[in-house]
Amino acid sequence: MSRSQPDPDRSRLIVGTVGRPHGLDGSFHLAGHGGDVALDAGLEVEVGERTARIAARKGTADRPILRLDIAASREEADALRGFPVSVDRAELPDPDEGEFFQADLVGCSVWAGDRRLGEVAEVLTYPANDVLEVAGGAEPLQLPFVEDVVLEVDLAARRISIREDFL
Repeated sequence: MSRSQPDPDRSRLIVGTVGRPHGLDGSFHLAGHGGDVALDAGLEVEVGERTARIAARKGTADRPILRLDIAASREEADALRGFPVSVDRAELPDPDEGEFFQADLVGCSVWAGDRRLGEVAEVLTYPANDVLEVAGGAEPLQLPFVEDVVLEVDLAARRISIREDFL
């Protein structure tokens, strides 16, 4: 039900982080990419706070290998290691019905009826489904982000409603 990673200003979406180098030409593995964002040659990205263009793309949809115009050697790619790679939200298609960007969910208040449980601090991605980590109570609460639990997501109001009987 959710895609991408949160970015503090929400105008960009983090699609992964620069991973280990691949070869000698400046290519690297993109760590943490879920395959939902097309990363084609020519796309403008930000790596940390540097603007770059994807010069080449190899690998699979879920495990891309990228080469950027700002890194022409293995050493230059390794110097970028660990930096987030983000794309402008305007470059992306709108999510499908019932799907949301994780960046939009982080910071939403979570309610069970009239009871406020806290705010989404993080969206954890697991194979079966995503999990909302809700902070604000004595301990963080983890809620599966599935239709059986989540009744409504109102992004305009920054509010997520869950079933009261789930707790």
